[in-house]
Amino acid sequence: MSQNLIGSNSMTQVGIVVRDIEASAKRYAKIFGVGVPEIILTDVPEVAHTQLRGQPSPARAKLAFFKMGQVSLELIEPIGGPSTWKEFLDQHGEGVHHIAFEVKGTDGVLKNLEAEGIPVLQRGDYTGGQYVYVGSEAVLGTVVELLENF
Repeated sequence: MSQNLIGSNSMTQVGIVVRDIEASAKRYAKIFGVGVPEIILTDVPEVAHTQLRGQPSPARAKLAFFKMGQVSLELIEPIGGPSTWKEFLDQHGEGVHHIAFEVKGTDGVLKNLEAEGIPVLQRGDYTGGQYVYVGSEAVLGTVVELLENF
């Protein structure tokens, strides 16, 4: 059995990029028979310290989270500057953008992944933690998000 390069098997989220989060959240709520979640706006770049491929980015997004047991379904509507979300939407349309795992020691995990040719795409901070999207599409068919809560 090989080493777990991210140090976690705790998948916590599936992220879906959408064009209109309000309409999408209503559709998902209806289909799954749940309430429409609150739609939140990510922090401004000065707070989120958002970077796309190592460069500062004004990227922001509207987010809605559906609690679906152990895993949350995250809807993401990109707004503002360049982002991995906007690139995905422009190239593929709406769809599954990433799967997310809760990790500890993000820097060490990134070293493991970079050694396997999996680069950082986008990263930023949120209240209580940080996120990093890695370019794992060639290996896994999707982006992986690392979430570390402090």
